[in-house]
Amino acid sequence: MMHDSNALLVQQFLENDEAAFSKLVRRHYPLVFRVCLKILRHRQDAEDVTQETFSRFAKHVDQWDVRRPLEPWLVTIAGNRSKTFLARRRGHQSLSSTLEPVTDEVHAVRRADGLREELALALSTVPAQQKLAFDLFHEHGMSYVQISAELDCPVGTVKTWVHRARFSVIRILRQRGVLAATQPPSAEETKDSRRVNAPDFMVHQMQKSRRSGDAM
Repeated sequence: MMHDSNALLVQQFLENDEAAFSKLVRRHYPLVFRVCLKILRHRQDAEDVTQETFSRFAKHVDQWDVRRPLEPWLVTIAGNRSKTFLARRRGHQSLSSTLEPVTDEVHAVRRADGLREELALALSTVPAQQKLAFDLFHEHGMSYVQISAELDCPVGTVKTWVHRARFSVIRILRQRGVLAATQPPSAEETKDSRRVNAPDFMVHQMQKSRRSGDAM
C-alpha cells in the first residue's frame, strides 16, 4: 500500500486536516521516542518530551523545507527539547550540589562539551540523510539493521551514509586542527574489531562523559 508522503501530509495539516497530523505522529513517534529515551533514560520523561516535540513540530511546521527529509528535523527538535528538559531538571538540584569543587570528572565533561560542539559543526555540513544515519548510529546507539528499518532503506545504504559522514567529519576536523589535539584511544579500545578512529573515539569519550555527568 502506498503511503502519503511527508510533504503531502504536512500540506494537508496546514490546510487544517487534523487527520494528516495524526498520521505524521504515528509514522514518526517511534523514532522521536527513541531519541528522547536515549538522552533522558527515563520512560515517562521521554514520553512527555516526545509529546512536547510533536507540539513544537505542529507549531513550527511551516518552517520545514519540503525539499529536505523530515526525519533529521524531527530528530533535532527531539534532541533540543530533551536537552532543555535535562537542563531544567538539573536546575532544580540543591544549591550545595552546584557548589561542589571542580573535579577531574567535571573537567572531562567540559572537554566533551567542546568536542561535541566541534562534531556538531562538522556534521552541519554533511547531507541530511548521512547526518541522520551518523547520529542514529553513534549518538543513539542504533545498529545498521535498526537504522535500515527506521529509514526504510537497505542496510548497505545505511552503511554508506554512515561511512561517508564519518569521512567528511574526519576531513573537516583535520582541517580545523581538532584531531591533532585529540588524544589517541587506549590499547584496549584499539582492540575493538571495528577499529576506533578519531571521530569514533570522540563519540566514545562524549558518551563516557555524559554517563559521568548523569551520575553527578
